[in-house]
Amino acid sequence: MTALVAYASKHGSTQAIAEAIGERLRERGVDAEVRPIREVDGLERYDTVVLGSAVYLGAWLKEATAFVDRHEETLRRIPLWLFSSGPTAADQGMDLAVSAKTQQRLDALGARDHHLFRAALDAKKLSFLERTAIKAAKQPLGDFRDWTDIERWADSMAEG
Repeated sequence: MTALVAYASKHGSTQAIAEAIGERLRERGVDAEVRPIREVDGLERYDTVVLGSAVYLGAWLKEATAFVDRHEETLRRIPLWLFSSGPTAADQGMDLAVSAKTQQRLDALGARDHHLFRAALDAKKLSFLERTAIKAAKQPLGDFRDWTDIERWADSMAEG
C-alpha cells in the first residue's frame, strides 16, 4: 500500500504530527510519503491519503481547503483519513475546535476517520494578532501533542 500523508501547517506543529504519522506507517510496513499540501500535484499514485491541517478559529488553513476543493472527487473514491491539529486546552473536543461549517465540509468527503490532535503553541512563533486570539480563546501555550495517541491512530490506519 502506498500512502500520502499531506499536511498544511502554519508554525510546524501539524507538520511534526504528519511526520510522526508517516514514520509510524513506515514502521508498520506501509510505503508512506509525507509532503506539504502545496507540493502535492496529484493523487493517482496513492492507494490511500491521510490529510491534515492546523485549525485556526475553527477552520482548516486556506491551502488545505483549496486542496480539498481541487481533489474532492479523488478523495471521495479512495480510503481517506483526516486529522485536525489546533487546540491546546484539554477540554476542547472536535465540536469546539472545528466549526460546524468546516466539519460539514470535511464530513462530505466520507473519510474513514477524522481525528483531532492537541497541538503546540510557541509564543515566539506567533504574531501579535495570533497571540491576542489565543489569549481571547483561553488556549494555553506549550506543547500538548500526545505522541502515543498519534502513533495509536497511525496504527489503526495500518491495520485496516
